[in-house]
Amino acid sequence: MTIFSSNPKSKPLIHKPQNDRLLILKLAPYVRRNPNLLILSLILLFPLSISGAIQPLIIGQAVSLLRQESAWSFLEKLPLAEAIQVLIFILLATIILRLICAASQGFIVQKLGQKITAEVRNDLFTHVTSLDSSFFDRTPVGRLVTRLTSDVEALGDVFASGAIGVLSDFISILVIIITMFILQWQLSLLLMLMLIPIAGLIVYFQQQYRKANYQSREKLSDLNSMLQENVTGINIVQLFRREQFNAELFRHINQQYRNSVDKTIFHDSAVSATLEWISLVAIGGVLWLGGIFILNETITFGTLSAFILYSQRLFNPLRQFADKFTMFQSGFTGIERISELMNEPINIVEAKHNIQSLETLNKSEISGEIRFENVWFGYKKDEFVLKNLDFIIPPGEKIALVGPTGAGKSSIIRLLCRLYEPSKGRILIDGIDIRDIPKVELRQYIGMIFQDSFLFAGDVKRNITLGEDYSFEQIKEAARLTNVDKLIEDLPQGYNSQLRERGTNLSGGQKQLLAFARVAIRQPRVLILDEATASLDVGTEALIQEALDNLLVNKTAIIIAHRLSTVRNVDHILVLKQGEIVESGTHDELVNQNGLYKGLYQLQMMGISEL
Repeated sequence: MTIFSSNPKSKPLIHKPQNDRLLILKLAPYVRRNPNLLILSLILLFPLSISGAIQPLIIGQAVSLLRQESAWSFLEKLPLAEAIQVLIFILLATIILRLICAASQGFIVQKLGQKITAEVRNDLFTHVTSLDSSFFDRTPVGRLVTRLTSDVEALGDVFASGAIGVLSDFISILVIIITMFILQWQLSLLLMLMLIPIAGLIVYFQQQYRKANYQSREKLSDLNSMLQENVTGINIVQLFRREQFNAELFRHINQQYRNSVDKTIFHDSAVSATLEWISLVAIGGVLWLGGIFILNETITFGTLSAFILYSQRLFNPLRQFADKFTMFQSGFTGIERISELMNEPINIVEAKHNIQSLETLNKSEISGEIRFENVWFGYKKDEFVLKNLDFIIPPGEKIALVGPTGAGKSSIIRLLCRLYEPSKGRILIDGIDIRDIPKVELRQYIGMIFQDSFLFAGDVKRNITLGEDYSFEQIKEAARLTNVDKLIEDLPQGYNSQLRERGTNLSGGQKQLLAFARVAIRQPRVLILDEATASLDVGTEALIQEALDNLLVNKTAIIIAHRLSTVRNVDHILVLKQGEIVESGTHDELVNQNGLYKGLYQLQMMGISEL
């Protein structure tokens, strides 16, 4: 369960600035998973802060002893040289303690931050891969990559170098303030008054930086999106001589990104410069007021020396915060952007009740009935691409979906595979509503082969099994059934041959043959072919046709084809036009009807005869 989805019905990717405290609380569940590391890092804060607060006192006591002023009673009883040695020993002990605590805490906090980063990244990836296809239709890949990588890293830095660091600085400031007030309240009050304008300026610049940083992240997403798009479509870019034009577009987006980053740099620099100026004024104020007190013999030189050091120690945590300012605000921006993505609702979810299984039906000799009952569907609200579809595909029957482009053929398949949900109506497999079937089981029951098959970088075996547990003999048998075994054996390392990203070292026909083997090994009851043989040459298509004869035995099949000659032998043909079934029947029956199917068939036959 993820913790960023506080508002599952909110609109995606819309920036709504959130309170810093609420953003940090979003990390709390991840922090609670590692309580031991957190507690240990917090315990180390106290010796770290106390040792740091003692050091100025020790130096102040040394100055008092050298000037023969009043000092701690146990030091006054010792000879000067021995008293100085005692102070040096105490100072050395605090330095060693501080170094050990700082190093240990730094390691623990970084380790905890990396664990949180990994856990958030896992949850985000799981959420993104659970979203329905409509989300990916409208979201550029580069935008998702930015949020899964740089935004998550920035989020981890909030805790690793930010949250504990700020808490450490806060405790250090608190201990220093208490110690100063015990030592001399007037000088302490002067330094405290200097913190008021600093706090106001930090809040102001924080707000301005957050806005600028969010914009720079958005521009970085645009930059990554354009880069990914151009790399993916490099063939089109080069063939249509778009290199210069696209380079100008990239330069324009790159310039916008640089301008937005410049704004973040300005606000970051403004914080650092302001802190430096005010800290110098504070030290000057301590020297002025302390000088007056010394002239009036109200305080000693040792006390003034200690306060000068306390002035530096008081503003050092603030300087450190300024150094972390860029990282800290980037982290808050990262949390905001990740929250927006995690708020994207998962529309296709498992049913909370009446979960039914197809396993018992799989044992039956006859299974694979598909029923559409008054199904309506639209990618946009009230713009239906499928209208009142009502038909039954009996078990073991082969049907074809034909029609002009945009008739709704692929939409039917996407609904059946539950990549989208129907707007109205329902779809049943073997009498069970597909919404009541676990998605994993549904997609094992249905085998899908697209026109353009996607292959992953990795070996041939992995691209057939897709990480599932199949024996090598099962892999070889699936390859044999789909006539791809000889092709694989001809590869340099056979089944262990490495394929490049998207299978670019294979031809289109070879990739398609592997896609058939990928489906064959799973032995689905329903087989869907979406123009699966359209990109094959005659020889490869003959091999595929033989493989299909093996795969389609006792299986329900749905075939989408624009080449009507390939669907002449199916049991039934459904003809679609503008999302409705306008004709149905066998090939011969439809040709005799003088309808849309006959017109499409005659146009294709005319094209073939002209060849």
